[in-house]
Amino acid sequence: MKKSLTVLALVAGIAAAPAFAQDAGATNGWFVNGNVGQASVDKGPYNDSDTAYGINGGYRWAVAPQTLLGVEVGYNDLGNIKLKNAFNSDPVVANDKSKLHGWTAGVNGHYNFTPNWYASARAGIYGWTGHGVNDNGAAPVRVSADNTDWYGGVGFGYDFSNNFGIGLNYDYYKADNKGLDLSTDMWSVGAEYRF
Repeated sequence: MKKSLTVLALVAGIAAAPAFAQDAGATNGWFVNGNVGQASVDKGPYNDSDTAYGINGGYRWAVAPQTLLGVEVGYNDLGNIKLKNAFNSDPVVANDKSKLHGWTAGVNGHYNFTPNWYASARAGIYGWTGHGVNDNGAAPVRVSADNTDWYGGVGFGYDFSNNFGIGLNYDYYKADNKGLDLSTDMWSVGAEYRF
């Protein structure tokens, strides 16, 4: 949380400084971005958070002077979430941490509401692999699962130039199969480079 507040203070400080000059209007092009933050699961046998990261790339088309729409593919690792134990202080299973990672493919948008400040959104399919404890009530069982579900997210940030920006993001990754529900919320700080 302290890291997120530090980054937010940095972004606010940059906004108070004179804006960097940008070329007028959005342009077509390739992009790559990465983000790191906190992933959390609060359902079934899990109630914890861990450090998570993702990397993403794609292409956007200018559909209006301040609006870009595009396609993206990426990979993320949503960390290891500890099992909550409502029974006693002993571990319920030998390996009590979950693991979730996967590939994304979807669409995204980038809208500059000032020359430097932007809002973004993304959604698509999430091909994931994970393991953890299912929530079948009486006797929790450790299972491995994979599936294709969905993801979606929003963000806002500051473009230092037409090529580089940083932002704060919220993403949700649906991951539910075989009684194993590892659907995850992720708050992150990201940086993007546009070619």
